[in-house]
Amino acid sequence: MAKAPKKAIDNRHYDVILAPHITEKSTMMSEHNAVVFKVAGDASKPEIKAAVEALFDVSVLNVNTLVQKGKTKKWKGAPYRRSDMKKAIVTLKDGDSIDVTTGI
Repeated sequence: MAKAPKKAIDNRHYDVILAPHITEKSTMMSEHNAVVFKVAGDASKPEIKAAVEALFDVSVLNVNTLVQKGKTKKWKGAPYRRSDMKKAIVTLKDGDSIDVTTGI
């Protein structure tokens, strides 16, 4: 069976996907065909799916999102707050994979 034609890459796709989120937990998820990305705070699930499919030429089955609230920290005694971060857990079709160590 021939692979689906590559989707057009829009500049908005680069604004949606900010970076891969590489942790122990996300590495364990990669064994189950899931990849975790840091995404724009205003990105919707369909936008994230379209961006991943266009940029990495893979088929996306499911997108789950979450917003990690920023922690309050102190630096030299002065409190500050880290910014919120939106993450997307993207489940890929069997056989597809994304190597997060390479660039786009």
